[in-house]
Amino acid sequence: MTKNHSEYTPVIQQYLRIKADYPDTLLLYRMGDFYELFFNDAERAARLLDITLTKRGQANGQPIPLAGIPYHALDNYLAKLVRHGLSVAICEQIGDPATSKGPVKREVVRVITPGTLTDAALLEERRDNLLCAIAESIHASECAYGLAGLELSTGRFFVLELSGIDALAAELERLTPAELLLNEQSDLTEHLRITAGTTRRPVWHFDFESSTRLLCEHFGTRDLNGFGCKELTLAIGAAGALLQYVKETQRAAVPHLRGLQVEWRTDALLLDAATRRNLEITRGLNGEDQQSLVFILDHTITSMGARLLRRWLGRPLRNREIITGRHDAVTTLLNTQTYNAVREQLKTIGDIERLLARIALGSARPRDLTTLRNTLAALPQLHTALAPALINLEPPALLNQLDRDMGHHPETLALLERAVIENPPQLIRDGGVLAPGYDAELDELRELAEHSDRFLLDLEARERARTGISTLRVSYNKVHGYFIEVGRVHADRLPPDYQRRQTLKGTERYLIPELKQFEDRVISARERALAREKGLYDELLRTLATVIEPLQITATAIATLDVLSNFAERAEQRNWQRPILTTQAVININEGRHPVVEQLVNEPFVANSVALDPQQRLLILTGPNMGGKSTFMRQIALIVLMAHIGSFVPAQSAQIGTIDRIFSRIGAADDLAGGRSTFMVEMEETANILHNATANSLVLMDEIGRGTSTFDGLSLAWATAMELANRIQALTLFATHYFELTRLSDESPCIVNWHFDAVEHGDHIVFLHRICPGPANQSYGLQVAALAGVPAVVISQARVYLRELEAAAIQHHSTATTTSPDTLQLPLLTPAPPDQLPFVPQPIHPLLERLRTVQLDDFTPRQALALLYELKTLAEQP
Repeated sequence: MTKNHSEYTPVIQQYLRIKADYPDTLLLYRMGDFYELFFNDAERAARLLDITLTKRGQANGQPIPLAGIPYHALDNYLAKLVRHGLSVAICEQIGDPATSKGPVKREVVRVITPGTLTDAALLEERRDNLLCAIAESIHASECAYGLAGLELSTGRFFVLELSGIDALAAELERLTPAELLLNEQSDLTEHLRITAGTTRRPVWHFDFESSTRLLCEHFGTRDLNGFGCKELTLAIGAAGALLQYVKETQRAAVPHLRGLQVEWRTDALLLDAATRRNLEITRGLNGEDQQSLVFILDHTITSMGARLLRRWLGRPLRNREIITGRHDAVTTLLNTQTYNAVREQLKTIGDIERLLARIALGSARPRDLTTLRNTLAALPQLHTALAPALINLEPPALLNQLDRDMGHHPETLALLERAVIENPPQLIRDGGVLAPGYDAELDELRELAEHSDRFLLDLEARERARTGISTLRVSYNKVHGYFIEVGRVHADRLPPDYQRRQTLKGTERYLIPELKQFEDRVISARERALAREKGLYDELLRTLATVIEPLQITATAIATLDVLSNFAERAEQRNWQRPILTTQAVININEGRHPVVEQLVNEPFVANSVALDPQQRLLILTGPNMGGKSTFMRQIALIVLMAHIGSFVPAQSAQIGTIDRIFSRIGAADDLAGGRSTFMVEMEETANILHNATANSLVLMDEIGRGTSTFDGLSLAWATAMELANRIQALTLFATHYFELTRLSDESPCIVNWHFDAVEHGDHIVFLHRICPGPANQSYGLQVAALAGVPAVVISQARVYLRELEAAAIQHHSTATTTSPDTLQLPLLTPAPPDQLPFVPQPIHPLLERLRTVQLDDFTPRQALALLYELKTLAEQP
């Protein structure tokens, strides 16, 4: 594309001038009924949208690529472009084609980016769509960051400050922004796993002073003291950059951004990025939602409630008063059985949280207003459904507060009932949205427009009879107004009152006094009515914008009630119990279950208990692979997390103490792109835990040291376990296949051995998924290998080699005094022929072995049912 625009047509010259301001953004250039794209934009859009690429005119002797989309299908195409992470500038015609000399005046009216979506068609209903910005301050000793987040579709605007790249990574993993603003000199993309699209902004946009002025101007305040963030210089810089970006892209005021909320990391139960992924809170490790906690927990009715639940899961609170208030509310909803009636009424509630933002931005559609009207009309029934739960409650009970916050809004409801028809069209441009009686002038114009067609038909019939010209037509267009059109050959037959208005090829257009009088009186009644209706509609949106704040409070209350009633439903349906919160550093769970795995297995889930306290701080977990260690550890963490969001938990009972953080080092993963091996990733996650865990932290450690040599790995695992138990004193679950670690219980009284049971039968293994005191007697590695399908001859050879290795190790330990463990000489074996492999005696059947250990008198009915399923499984073994 050449910079010399003189060779182009005026339209292309105008396009290029506008495009110069949006070099990295697709420009949709309105031309009549289409949005056109030219040059590289056209080629890119044609490929992504699967639309036709054509040519128009020439540049440097080459045809100019052109692609277009119909204006009425804009939303569908925008959704596809945004899903590809692209930003789009909408360039509209703002001039009048009838009076324009040269190209119609055009300008960009808004820029749509992945983080600034507000249209319902472009958004996921049940997920937040966040725009975030990061301001950085890098010193020799430590990196500090200010993080601001904004959901333009709801008006939620928040800031926080944090130290260290790991803390920043954890917050980004929690927030999963759709778009991230960075200053143009930032190198964060090289150090963070950023999945969002990044937009570079000038460094001065993150300046504290200019950001403060911008924010104060927007909120109409002298300073930011009222928001509690005056000293958060980095966070304010990030918030200012966000606000500047939003104002630029929206080309409009954003009055629904009514405050700035400060989030303090110490108020929340902290989880680092790896822990969030390992616990599969919002997405399974396989990338599927169906294996996540939110998939099991989220049975909310409204999309507002679904988004709020995800926010609660992302940021579990440590404030016992708030958590207890939620637990009390769930208890009340359950005891009064009110939650069912509440959930039934919630089905009539629309997503007013997001449509209020569209009202504020002036982009609300007619059906948004009917959704708001129907929601306000449903509020009395929602209050009635909740009423039985409020009978014995007094402030500051949470349900009482929600009942007050929901309000009624009779004036707003009356306005909407008076203003908008029952079933309006989708867009205001089609008219017919405002109800009869709302505006007298509009009613009069509509009356004229509706009767004009009848008048013109009658006039045409009379004039045909008067002139004897059967082809005479009475017509109208926007440029020339009303006229009578006849063929030129009939001109000498016209009465004298016909005044020529326009001559065309083969036809003449005339005006008669009667038609002139009608035109003066009606003069484009449809256009005038539509213009009047559009003006009234905009005025209605401005009126509604004045009551956005109380309506936002209503939306928040409804979403909160939805989440709490959802917790009640889940508790009753899944047999979850209320956890007990204490001020001690303890976790005592009786018959706990994994909330997700329990729903995925086709047989009763084997519940297990755990007790962690200052006297028993670290549990060494041994047992076979697939025996249940990882599931057990994750379920403990999920139960703790669920308790801290206000939910009941999958256990017979649970006592949860003062927990500040959850850490997990589970699973194997590498970072090849970052040049990090699996072992390096494992050690970095271990280092993070050892540096940041406290005596109030819950730590999950799985197979530490397996990525290096046996003795290196064992030494690291040994030292890590002792550090966690003795110096840090964290509440720790430590799963391992290093049986040497079971001796730690002899060295530290707070370390206890537990194992997961399994029964071996021949070459087969049956997992009992039951935790038992003491260490396991073997790893069952060969049996698991056989279960995985490793050939029998390999398993047999491995058994021979295992015996030799064990014998060599025993001999070494009994004779070695000064020899290093790494000098242990292991035997070199020659594989034996299959017919010479040692005979392995078959043990008794596992069904009989299990029956011998059963203490039936101690079983509950649920345990008896689980045992029956277990015995059935054992009976199916050969």
